[in-house]
Amino acid sequence: MGIQDIIEGKKQWRAHTVRVKALPPDYQIVYKEIQRYLFKVGPIDLPDGSLLSGIVDFFEEGVAAGKGVLELIGNDVAAFCEGLVKDSRTYADIYQESISGQPGTAGK
Repeated sequence: MGIQDIIEGKKQWRAHTVRVKALPPDYQIVYKEIQRYLFKVGPIDLPDGSLLSGIVDFFEEGVAAGKGVLELIGNDVAAFCEGLVKDSRTYADIYQESISGQPGTAGK
């Protein structure tokens, strides 16, 4: 990863945060909870950026449709997040495998 990649990544992240800040306050709160959850146990490929930007796209569509954030995701933010990463390898899986000592045994 070169310096240009780092600079471009920072530009993309700043643009992303501007989009998040443009959301209504209730959407921002839920987005931050989703982000916190995903950063803690989320998929290994989270730094690729498509998941978080996809959530912002989804939220922007909800705002445009006049829906509340809980109408979009339901009342359980953690369950929504689990649905997003259910088929992805997560850092939690890696941790579980390190405890058990056997690869591929997370969640069994």
